[in-house]
Amino acid sequence: MKERVPLRVWLVLTTGLAVLGTSAILIRFASDAPGLAVAVWRTVFAVVLLAPVGMLKARKEIRLLPRRDVLLIGLAGVLLGLHFIAWIESLYHTSVASASVLVTTSPLFIAILGYLVLRERLRTRTVVAILAAVGGAALIGMAETRAGVFPNALWGNGLALSAALLFAVYILIGRAVRRRTAFLAYLLPLYLVAALTCLTVALVRGVPLAQPPSVLGLCLLMALGPQLLGHGAFNYAVRYLPAALLGLLSLTEPIGASLLALVLFGEIPTASALAGMFVVMCAIAFVFVRKDSAKQETRSRT
Repeated sequence: MKERVPLRVWLVLTTGLAVLGTSAILIRFASDAPGLAVAVWRTVFAVVLLAPVGMLKARKEIRLLPRRDVLLIGLAGVLLGLHFIAWIESLYHTSVASASVLVTTSPLFIAILGYLVLRERLRTRTVVAILAAVGGAALIGMAETRAGVFPNALWGNGLALSAALLFAVYILIGRAVRRRTAFLAYLLPLYLVAALTCLTVALVRGVPLAQPPSVLGLCLLMALGPQLLGHGAFNYAVRYLPAALLGLLSLTEPIGASLLALVLFGEIPTASALAGMFVVMCAIAFVFVRKDSAKQETRSRT
């Protein structure tokens, strides 16, 4: 008999999805400050908020982490920090809608990396989805460049795609470590390394970190909302719901962000950009649905 998903899981997940959609909006509101400074304060505040709970409940597990896991968490943290830098910076050069859609292409990068690194076979349908997503992404970039609203739209879209790639590698590493590591014992050092990565890059590039209270307040909201509550909701719900379903639900994030950007900033995507976004999101959904159906076939045969 299939176990019923508790109502609290849906409530937590709904809240998480709503909060995730505000990430791009909060970044856009904080765009008077350099993107690197925003990345630093967002990640630092996340560590400050998480540290009391993490040290109280997972201090022993953190101390007992094997050297191999420490190195893997460190590598994942560096990648996550670079992901935040690329994602935040992309919103300074392209629209909220485009950046939000392109950053969700990480499942396609995971499929490609699985083929290149793990020698996992790519199904024909997955290859078609990847090619379609590439075409959709190109359509988004060309449409926004022609529109002229964002002169560096191609650069911004490239940064969003880079953020998706970095996130994909970070997730692949995190999956391996999380199988044998408690949630907080993994998350706290991960966020700490991500914050140190952002801080190091900012210091090397000479970015001023002193920012007005309004910017710091927005960064605090990013840390509390999208980073802790948003991603935390998914980590909580994955115990009860299939990863494929969660992946599909995450596609609501760019929809919510785009609607908010339309209302708050008057950002209206061109018809070509909307077509490209539709193609990309359909391609991602296609990969998730395929994975889910394959799992169900395997279960029915056993």
